[in-house]
Amino acid sequence: MAPPPESTQPIQPTHRYLAGNFAPVRTEQVLTGLAVEGTLPAFLDGRYLRNGPNPVGPVDPAGYHWFLGSGMVHGIRLRDGRAEWYRNRWVRSGEVADALGEPRRPGPVHAEMDFSPNTNVVGHAGRTFAIVEGGSRPYELTDELDTVGPCDFDGTLSGGYTAHPHRDLATGDLHAISYFWGWGDVVQYSVLGRDGRVSRTVDLDVPGGPMMHDFAFTDHHVIVFDLPITFDLDLVARQPFPYAWNPAHPSRVGVFRRDGDGTDLRWFDVAPCYVYHPMNAFEDGTSLVVDVVRYESSMRTDHTGPFEASPTLDRWTIDLNGPSTVAEQTLHDLPSEFPRIDERLTGRRHRFGYSPVSSDPNVEEPEFDGLMRVDTTNGRTQVRSFGPTRRSHEFVFVPTAEDSAEDDGVLMGLVSDVADDTTRLVVLDSATLEDVASVEIPARVPYGFHGNWIPTGQ
Repeated sequence: MAPPPESTQPIQPTHRYLAGNFAPVRTEQVLTGLAVEGTLPAFLDGRYLRNGPNPVGPVDPAGYHWFLGSGMVHGIRLRDGRAEWYRNRWVRSGEVADALGEPRRPGPVHAEMDFSPNTNVVGHAGRTFAIVEGGSRPYELTDELDTVGPCDFDGTLSGGYTAHPHRDLATGDLHAISYFWGWGDVVQYSVLGRDGRVSRTVDLDVPGGPMMHDFAFTDHHVIVFDLPITFDLDLVARQPFPYAWNPAHPSRVGVFRRDGDGTDLRWFDVAPCYVYHPMNAFEDGTSLVVDVVRYESSMRTDHTGPFEASPTLDRWTIDLNGPSTVAEQTLHDLPSEFPRIDERLTGRRHRFGYSPVSSDPNVEEPEFDGLMRVDTTNGRTQVRSFGPTRRSHEFVFVPTAEDSAEDDGVLMGLVSDVADDTTRLVVLDSATLEDVASVEIPARVPYGFHGNWIPTGQ
């Protein structure tokens, strides 16, 4: 597919989320027979997929927020020790299809919010979904990343969805917290079954219209973050993204039982902050332990994107039999984001976590040059640097086998070389952070948000 005619007009790089390796790419590609350095493990049979904002046409820098770019999914297919293809595809919302001169894809949208999902891409029930939060529905993709259309999980999703569902390995279900400004003081907890249909929903009373980007769960509880970024209708006319820092909104963490109706929702106060991503949560006796990436504030002074303060990796402890406050502890203070674990342990006690990290504690730009492995039992960290011109994206953990021990596997993620606009899919030994293999992608993959390893058949 050729780029849309208007893409020949330059996008002015006067906005940090439109310049450098944040700048959108202008064409879709299919590259085959990719060169591999090292040896790709035989157990890697599937697709590594990553989603992110990539405006389909020119945008006005004065009216652009990083969260609003059209979704573009990048993928690499691995099988039998080979990298068979790399491809990138815009997610064809109606607006994107129009810009590309294509027919609109049929399917049910929610509240006329036909947005190109730009935040995450997941595999579930043998299907692939590009997802985003805030009231929009998922878009289903083919295995080759072409757009099928908007999806309501066979009529079982009543509203929008989330950018961050989490899978309970014990059941195979995807759990989610979804929000939408049009719901008023309500957010929704849902369970998506292994059959790809929503089996359960619970409405929760949460006043003030907070932006709940992510959440966590344990064996018996769901944990929600009610923090001071909220919807403000007055912002719609003044800035592109209608959510911003609201110091009048309380900072608190909510807990309710997974098997209940939400009426037991209990709140615990926490110091003002924002959390985009927890690493994981688990139960420890009568306490819940949640590891999070914590910002002092976000979108308070910078209304173009999330990075305005260096985040820290913190541990929050909630004593269900104690006071209604969260005990806070900093595990590591190097700026890091996009934390992941061995996700077979989601909701259960984990030891190791992995995050892109900056070696400079005072970094002003939201770019990471390494990868951190942290042992949460003793605070020890290893940091792998990728070099002065290389920048790390989110990495995911892939176990050697279904029954292998925690940390027995590989870490997989994209690394950009900003000196020559090339990219590598890097595969590291998870225990040592040493090289296992890398796939050379002779193309630039812009910084983006989230993705996953989707094994063949998932």
